[in-house]
Amino acid sequence: MTMKRQEADVMRVLQGLEDSRPSVRLRAALAVGTAPDPRFVDKLVERCAIEPEFFVRDMLTWALTRHPVSLTLPELLREVRSERAQARSQALHTLSKIGDRQAWPAITRALLSDADDEVARSAWRTAVVLVPEGEEPALAAVLATQLGRGERETQLSLSQALVALGEVIVPALHAATTVSDPRVSAHALATQRLLRDPDAGFGSAIEEAKRAVALTGAPTTDDDNRADR
Repeated sequence: MTMKRQEADVMRVLQGLEDSRPSVRLRAALAVGTAPDPRFVDKLVERCAIEPEFFVRDMLTWALTRHPVSLTLPELLREVRSERAQARSQALHTLSKIGDRQAWPAITRALLSDADDEVARSAWRTAVVLVPEGEEPALAAVLATQLGRGERETQLSLSQALVALGEVIVPALHAATTVSDPRVSAHALATQRLLRDPDAGFGSAIEEAKRAVALTGAPTTDDDNRADR
């Protein structure tokens, strides 16, 4: 009887994770994390790839962190190669929360430059958490290739990831300030300012950097003009 009751409880939770109501899915994910069970891992990972609500996805990630790494890591490493952008992004986010450096080889240059901004941002944050000692300069060089990318939120994420690496980013940033693309050089200058003063606001840092680039006679682009409006 006890075994049947346990199976019924598992089925109820699994059904809850697929319920049309976000509040029910949230409670189900909380229940899974509160009482971890290997039978939930596949469903949690599967749900991460399609869950539309941010707060539910965050609870799913928390629930996965409550399970043994030996069970979750292989599933998550498979997901970072998924064709579905959300699956890649959420798997990367979960890996950053788990923090196991066995996952480092999966953080490829392709992920760090993923065409989807959310995936790339997750990859940047995860890379900073997982990078092995001594490989920070190489990571900084790869991250620097993404300077100037996207809108302000994406640029802020990249700057924060770079600054988290510390002084090793100085050469890569210096090189980026000399390129002809004003978006790249301005982003590099703003990141340099954040490295010197972590409390500086990114908005003011990027605007100051744009003015500095303009004063040096750097060409402007339509993208820059749109960003200033």
